[in-house]
Amino acid sequence: MTAPSRVSNIAAKFLGINTNYREEPPESVTRGESVVSDSTVETYVEEDPTSIQWVRDVLPTSGTAKRYFKELFPFLSWITRYNTQWLAGDLIAGLTVGAVVVPQGMAYALLAKLPAEYGLYTSFMGFLLYWAFATSKDITIGTVAVMSTLVGNIVIKVQDTHPDIPAEEIARTLAVVSGCIVTFIGLARIGWIVEFIPLTAITAFMTGSAISIGVGQIPAMMGIPGINTREAAYIVFINTLKNLGKSKLDAAMGLSALVMLYAIRTTFSVMTKNQPNRKKLWFFLSTLRIAFVMLLYILISYLANRNVKDAKKAKFRILGKIPRGFQHAGAPKMNARTISAFASELPATVIVLLIEHIAISKSFGRINNYTINPSQELVAIGFTNIFGPFLGAYPATGSFSRTAIKSKAGVRTPLAGVFTAIVVLLALYALTAVFFYIPMSSLAAIIIHAVGDLITPPSIVYQFWQVSPLEVPIFFAGVLVTLFTNIENGIYVTIAVSAAVLLFRVAKAKGRFLGRIKVASIPASSLPQDTGKTSITSDSERRLSGSIIRDVFVPLEHEQGNNPQIDAESPAPGIFIYRFSEGFNYPNSAHYLDYFTEYIFTHTRRTTLDTYGKLGDRPWNDPGPRRGQAVNLDDDRPVLRAIVLDFSAVNNVDVSSIQNLIDVRNQLDRYSSPQTVTWHIACVNNRWTKRALASAGFGYNKTSTAQGLWKSVITVADYDSSSTLVGDDKDTKGARVDDLEIGIMPSKGGTISTSIEKSRGGIAKSTKSATVLGVNRPFFYIDITSALESALANSGDDPFKTA
Repeated sequence: MTAPSRVSNIAAKFLGINTNYREEPPESVTRGESVVSDSTVETYVEEDPTSIQWVRDVLPTSGTAKRYFKELFPFLSWITRYNTQWLAGDLIAGLTVGAVVVPQGMAYALLAKLPAEYGLYTSFMGFLLYWAFATSKDITIGTVAVMSTLVGNIVIKVQDTHPDIPAEEIARTLAVVSGCIVTFIGLARIGWIVEFIPLTAITAFMTGSAISIGVGQIPAMMGIPGINTREAAYIVFINTLKNLGKSKLDAAMGLSALVMLYAIRTTFSVMTKNQPNRKKLWFFLSTLRIAFVMLLYILISYLANRNVKDAKKAKFRILGKIPRGFQHAGAPKMNARTISAFASELPATVIVLLIEHIAISKSFGRINNYTINPSQELVAIGFTNIFGPFLGAYPATGSFSRTAIKSKAGVRTPLAGVFTAIVVLLALYALTAVFFYIPMSSLAAIIIHAVGDLITPPSIVYQFWQVSPLEVPIFFAGVLVTLFTNIENGIYVTIAVSAAVLLFRVAKAKGRFLGRIKVASIPASSLPQDTGKTSITSDSERRLSGSIIRDVFVPLEHEQGNNPQIDAESPAPGIFIYRFSEGFNYPNSAHYLDYFTEYIFTHTRRTTLDTYGKLGDRPWNDPGPRRGQAVNLDDDRPVLRAIVLDFSAVNNVDVSSIQNLIDVRNQLDRYSSPQTVTWHIACVNNRWTKRALASAGFGYNKTSTAQGLWKSVITVADYDSSSTLVGDDKDTKGARVDDLEIGIMPSKGGTISTSIEKSRGGIAKSTKSATVLGVNRPFFYIDITSALESALANSGDDPFKTA
């Protein structure tokens, strides 16, 4: 006995804990009429996993630590192989995205209630920092419409109560705080929490946000003054319609720009279909439409306002002066007052940072045949948002539109972002004088055009309906809440409703009682096209055709879509096979077992019929026969004999579910008394689940092992114990008898039946038979067939009797 075991035993005695409460049979227990014996088959005794093993599994090792630090800088795995071909692809993709990000960045900064240059600062830092931490070559971090709108909402809310706090300070502080939270999630490698946000919630959030942002930009595009675009989208839309008559010259610059953007995209889409050999050319021309339209309208604005020095005196609203370079660089001013002012908005900010980036990067990873590390991606956007504010950046995350452009442009590595950063840098130092003439209505048109791609098309919603009809109302609920309230509420509602639906599905999971049917596999050519019936109809004909007749287990009901003409047979009178459809845990264990017991009570009778001498002896919940009538002694329902539980869909159990199972076992024991119901557990795939079941007394017989009254059906398999070349005394590599990885333990006595076979190539193989599962847990089985055979054997039937 090891030192920890001795300490544990002493502590258990001191605390009054009986460590042998399970009363498990010893290894040498007599198993009655066992199908196999120790003299012919090598036995294997399964040991429970220990808590120390669990701790060792979760604690990091030296190898884990090295891998962790290597994963923090994924560029080290590919930067040494960088070549000129990759450089060409990255350069083209980087410059293409740069032509798009400059006008978009300035436009999105206005959504955040910040000067336009802050959009360029944010884009520059996103492209400059991301590549070193990236596991996606396609994603681009920078300004996005949804995040910018959310920042703008937060700025307005904070300034309503703290008007003295500048918008820049709020945005930069928000970026640092949210970046720290996201970085912690990434460094702790718990990025898997993003998986709890379903696709339906993400698409609803994106669709509702896109419509809300687009509607909010209509007044700016039309030049309509005095409309509060931060109200609910439907109110903004109504107010816009009411004030259409107040439109100014800005409408000409905005509407025409929007029409031109869509006209160019449509034209090049048609050209791509008509001339697929020039697909790349039309793609690049279509991608540059935003830069082309922006330059065109800057030229128009310059010609109309070339003598204007003050932006307020222009004939239509223009962007105005943009400071050259990084004029706002420096450590962000952070204080507790500012943080407490937007603390309630942090959850929404973090969620948007997470779901937009991870959803986009995963999607393009699947498209381009690579996988991302969600936790490492969170580290990347976390560091970007922590260091970005030192140059003036506000919260940034992944952009869908620019990622799509970058991917189609033929990007090869994440280093393409550096070339985009250079474009932004040139814009900050060389083009600020040109930006003075940008029409504000044209920027609004660019925003409307960009967010239009985020709206989920009806065809995708229809696919949702085909896959999961229940999730479509969730989608529309998220969209409507976003439109009628705000983006933050839309986020919370979709996530909360999706979580509620998930919990409902888990809690209301329904198990299935299974029956047995005999099947055979035949070629599809055996099915005549006119009748739909097989040309091989009987079991004997199937055997003659070489097909193997086997048992499969399907639900007794036909509600799962199996052929209603084929009725599954109950395994045997009084024997039931029950399959858990999902996990078996505290939310659903009662629901599972309520249906389980109700079904058994309906289809069986008590072993001992009603013999209550007095009316008062009868339990209150057992009405019995009517007064004056005798007990029905002709009840032809079988008595309960055995239960087979299929755990193939169960990975983990908990205290509540196991206790419920124990309670049901005790209830059925009373119901079938004086007979004992045997419980057989099939397809347990987790050692800890097996340990939990064994601790509750399942897997072995606690009542009759000493008398040898139960019959054990053990599953055995052959294994190659040695492999040597005939005529050669050199050993070849073969499986060892004591190889713990394949579940074989050395025999502790008895002889082992060995057969020597000569295989192809002059190799002689020595094969032995061994039990697949531990003989100390004879009521755990590798499949349902083995469990049923044991149930039949213990119920008095011979499952191995041939016809």
